[in-house]
Amino acid sequence: MFVPTTFFDAIYDYDDAEYVIYGVPFDNTSSFRTGSRWAPDRMREVAINFEVYNPKYDLDMTDILVHDAGNVFVSVNIDETLEWVYEDAKRIVDDKKFPIMLGGEHSLSYAPVKACYDACDEKDDFAVLVLDAHFDLRTDFRGLKNNHACVSRHIIDNITKNYVSIGIRSGPREEWMHAKDTGIKYFSADDVCEMGIKEIIKETAEYLNSDHIYLSLDMDALDPAYCPGLGTPEPFGMTDREVREVLRAFAPKTIGFDIVEIAPEYDNGQSAILATKLMREFIFAREASRK
Repeated sequence: MFVPTTFFDAIYDYDDAEYVIYGVPFDNTSSFRTGSRWAPDRMREVAINFEVYNPKYDLDMTDILVHDAGNVFVSVNIDETLEWVYEDAKRIVDDKKFPIMLGGEHSLSYAPVKACYDACDEKDDFAVLVLDAHFDLRTDFRGLKNNHACVSRHIIDNITKNYVSIGIRSGPREEWMHAKDTGIKYFSADDVCEMGIKEIIKETAEYLNSDHIYLSLDMDALDPAYCPGLGTPEPFGMTDREVREVLRAFAPKTIGFDIVEIAPEYDNGQSAILATKLMREFIFAREASRK
């Protein structure tokens, strides 16, 4: 069930839409700075800043069949919230529409990933690509299995091992060792700097070898210089252009997408503005590939 509030240029009804945006204003397991619950509506507020036309793809946003369903009702309990988000995301994908979730914290991504996996006819081809500063490989954190610090661990253990993360630069020793010992594929932010984003994209695409990718963008993959309004900011991160390159490259092969972990109270709007622009770039890139 959704609470109505919409992007100004998401002008199509649900039945006519090919893309469905939905917000999940939940941040109850945040471990440093709360506030990501405000991000979906803040992104809607700042979207009025952008022209509807994208010159790179020669497309108008208002010509793309986008519907904003508003915000999902959430519980104070993460487990119950995940159940509700899963039900709403599953309905979207069952209706053959493309889901775009705006968090909220990163724990929420498990639900739409699971919904997309369950609806995928080619489960052996399903893959997950995460942009993140943190491994998120704990089995639990602060007494919660579904803490935001655990989401990638649960995706890998319960949904698919065809997984890559880009931008990693933070985690306890145990997570670094677990990634090494189990062969989890990742590229650190230093790898991005040293290898170049085009090589990272090439190696990621070769490793995943999939046309059914769920792409999750934790905004703390970006350096706080570009995106200071975060729940868990981590210096020495990716640039805005590097992240945009990843989104543009993989958008044509995605079946679901989310943006999470913006805490807009900690800046003057620039993080929400950047996230909104990246979401639009993703939609334009995916739509252009279908023409």
